[in-house]
Amino acid sequence: MTATAAPYPDSARPTGLPPAEAAPKAPPPPGLAVAAALPDVIPVRKRRGKIWTYVRRNPTIVVGGVLLLIVFLMAVLAPWLGTVDPTALAPAKRTRVPSAQYWFGTDMLGRDVYSRVVYGARVSLLVGFSVAFLASIAGLAVGLVSGMVRWLDGIVMRVVDGMMSIPPILLAVALMALTRGSVQNVIVAITIAEIPRVARLVRGVVLSLREQPYVEAAVTTGTRMPAIIWRHILPNTLAPMTVQATYICASAMITEAILSFIGAGVPPSTPSWGNIMAEGRALWQVKFYIILFPAIFLSMTVLAVNLVGDGLRDALDPRMAKDV
Repeated sequence: MTATAAPYPDSARPTGLPPAEAAPKAPPPPGLAVAAALPDVIPVRKRRGKIWTYVRRNPTIVVGGVLLLIVFLMAVLAPWLGTVDPTALAPAKRTRVPSAQYWFGTDMLGRDVYSRVVYGARVSLLVGFSVAFLASIAGLAVGLVSGMVRWLDGIVMRVVDGMMSIPPILLAVALMALTRGSVQNVIVAITIAEIPRVARLVRGVVLSLREQPYVEAAVTTGTRMPAIIWRHILPNTLAPMTVQATYICASAMITEAILSFIGAGVPPSTPSWGNIMAEGRALWQVKFYIILFPAIFLSMTVLAVNLVGDGLRDALDPRMAKDV
């Protein structure tokens, strides 16, 4: 006798299938009670886009990145944003108030403040990102050597401690006093002042990593020191060093503005936010807008970089994770 499969009852129909595709209805066998279909207890979770999920999980990175992108585009597209020559003098049009013709007014020499502020973004971004990159590379090398080579640790750290005992701004001023004012010398001076911060951070990470079991196992198996650094130590130092680089970038922008403000940084012929504020301080009480606009843009840029740094710290540190 050939056994035939009984058709599915209505309650056993696979969920989600339309009636046309479901199995045909059939009466239940005698003596068998079939319960009604249960409603869906767990609602169907709607899938959101990847972009929205990233924005929800990392709002500070998104906000800071958008602000930083605006400033970056402003610096790159400066000639096409309604600007004029930022160094052009017009004594007959000096200290004009903000208007439709001069959006941010003019300074004591008749130069357009709006054009100088827009072009000044180039100097701040160049100094900030250059110092962050150079200080990170140099500090990474010093920190790795100091953390892995025990007999060099004491010598290197005493030099680093001596440099960190001097405030970075004073060290940068002292280094600028030995050279002439230029953007390149400002970058070098601030980089030298920021290297100890990165070196001490990397050294602390390396000291904790070299005691890990996988590093000790690599040493036991005879792996050479360069291979251990490249495979095990270096990848684990990149996350904290990246976060530190964002803070160094913001600090370098402020330091450059301070150096230019006191006359020890970028030459006055080069428009920078520090130079603009330095030239307008004599007229602060009557023409406050000369200082106001570059100060707003400097604060916004530093805030954007710090927001990116805070977001990266939260995203890269598992202890700061909000979603499990």
